[in-house]
Formats: sequence, C-alpha cells, structure tokens
Amino acid sequence: MDPETLAIPPPLDRSALIFAALGDETRLRLVAILCGGGALSIAQLTLGTQISRQAVTKHLHVLAQAGLVRDAKLGRERRWAFEPARLAEARRSLEVIGQQWDHALGQLQAFVES
Repeated sequence: MDPETLAIPPPLDRSALIFAALGDETRLRLVAILCGGGALSIAQLTLGTQISRQAVTKHLHVLAQAGLVRDAKLGRERRWAFEPARLAEARRSLEVIGQQWDHALGQLQAFVES
C-alpha cells in the first residue's frame, strides 16, 4: 500500500461540519445557487422561493460557520459568495476514506480467495 493511501485526511471534525451544513436541502440549494450565480444578496437568494429572508439568513450563517460561504457588505446589503476551498477539503477527506475502504476490501477479497 502506498503512503498516500495511509494519509490522514484533513481534520474530520472540520469535514463533519461541512457535511452537516450540506445535509439540509435548503442549504444545499443555496450552495448550488451561489456556485452558479456569483455573489448574491439575501433578496436575490429568496427571489422566487417560499423561504423567508430570515430563514435564508439563518441557513447562510450555518454555511458560513462551515466555511462554505462568505459575505461582504456592499452598501446597505450583504452579498454572499461560495467558498470552494472548503468543499475541496471535504472532497479530499472522502477520497482518502474511499482509498482506505478500497484497500480494506482488497484485503478481504484476498483473504476470501486464499
């Protein structure tokens, strides 16, 4: 097994925070919108939805705590933007865990076939 397979993923508690934030359908939808729309205001994010501005604000704060979005004040409003680095970190964690599972399953297969 190569050393990369044994690499310890980024702190799993940080990744867990990301996965918990993305575990809500509304927050996942907000991330998808921000991925394609650049920095948007809360008014823009609620446009055409049944979700209140207060609810969107709450969800954005959860995403911000996980490091998935950031806000910047522009005049009287805040604009929210996606922060791709944190999602890449979570992806790396999943890749390492996936490699570890592949290795474990390979060992199991070798044991069963011997």
